[in-house]
Parts: sequence; structure tokens; C-alpha cells
Amino acid sequence: MNPVLRWFHQLGSPPYFYRFAGRWMPWFGWSALLLGALGLYLGMVRAPADYLQGDSFRIIYIHVPCAWMSLFVYVVLAVNGTIALIWRIKLSELLLLACAPVGAMFTAITLITGMLWGKPTWGAYWVWDARLTSELVLLFLYFGVIGLASAYDDVRQGARAAAVLALVGVVNVPIIHFSVKWWNTLHQGETVRIFGQSSIDASMVWPLLVMALATKLYFAFAVLLRTRGLLLEQERAKQWARDAVTGAT
Repeated sequence: MNPVLRWFHQLGSPPYFYRFAGRWMPWFGWSALLLGALGLYLGMVRAPADYLQGDSFRIIYIHVPCAWMSLFVYVVLAVNGTIALIWRIKLSELLLLACAPVGAMFTAITLITGMLWGKPTWGAYWVWDARLTSELVLLFLYFGVIGLASAYDDVRQGARAAAVLALVGVVNVPIIHFSVKWWNTLHQGETVRIFGQSSIDASMVWPLLVMALATKLYFAFAVLLRTRGLLLEQERAKQWARDAVTGAT
């Protein structure tokens, strides 16, 4: 068997994944903490004030990375939902369940910081803007996935039911991304581009990219932590899970 395929096959084993996650969690967690502190320092202290918005623009260093993550996490959730429905892989079911609360957190932060930013920019905390409204729908989708999964006594059955909702809701992701292009909205357009010239100064872009990396590392840490807990709960009757809890080798 191809070594890469063999590794993915091993990763699907609950005991192997539990050990794998335990090794990598500290690296992801500490890296997220250090990069987050660096990104906030560069953005809140070192980056120059915006020539129109002044210092109020600095909320961008929390708002935008969380907005990116709210979409990214939902795509990861939907991919695991697809795998869970087609191949019935237990680990993908648990990853879906682990992703949903983390994604909901990023989406809630996006909406709250967007409201705080909107007050000095638009004169109101909330407007029924296409981007804001579709982001709110995303939060409800996350809540729906969480609620539907918890409505079943059987964890695996609940995860597969939630996977169906996740796949239906994934259509909202491109709507959020392209809403500023498809509709006339108050929300500003794309300012940071991977390909092409960004419309904000490089001194403002680099803290944003550092924060974006920090949020992704935090996501990896949080999902691994939550998945380990779900694995122990679901596999508690098996010897490897009992050994993991008691610290036996």
C-alpha cells in the first residue's frame, strides 16, 4: 500500500488518532497563542491608523480572520459530513461534531465585531446588509448542526443527520463570499488578495495574515481537543480508552 494511503488508513483508527492528536495539540495551541499575541501587537500597536477610520479600523485584526475562519470551518465540516455519509467513517462523524461549536464561535465573533465596527462606520450596529444577513444565516446553520446532532441518543446517527444539514447549508458559503459583488451592499469589498495587489498597505496586511494563521492553528488545536474527548466518550467501553483515561501504557 502507498505510504500516504496507509497513513490515512491508520489515522482513521480511534486509538491512533487519539495519540496523534495528543502529540500535535500542544504545538498547535502554543503556536496559536504566540502568533495571536504577535499579530495583535503588530495590528494594535505597530500598524498605522487608517486615513479615514482612524484607530477604529483596528478591529479588522479580529473581525476579518474570524470571518475567514467561519467559512473555512464550515467547508471542513461539510467535507467531513460528505465522508461520513458516503464511507461511514466514524472519525469524520466526530470531526464534524467537533468542528460545529468552533465554527459557531468564529461566526459569533465575526458578527459581534462587525456590529461594533459598523457603528462608527455606518452609524448603526446592524443593517440588513447582504453580507451580514448571510453570515447570520451561517450562525443559524451551525446551531442547527449542533442541535440536530444532539437530538439523537445515538451519536453516530445524530452525526449523519447533522451531515445532511451541513451539506444543504454549504450553498450559503459562496453566497457570503460573493455577496458584496452580487448585491449593492454597505459592506466593503475584498481588500486582501492572494493573487494580485491588495488594496490596503502592506504594513496593515502582515498583521492580518499573522492573525489568520493564528486562528487556523487555534482551530486545529480546538478540533483535536474536542475530537479526543468525543472519542473517549464513544469508545469508553473499549480497553484502549480506559487505558487512556487511567494513563496506562
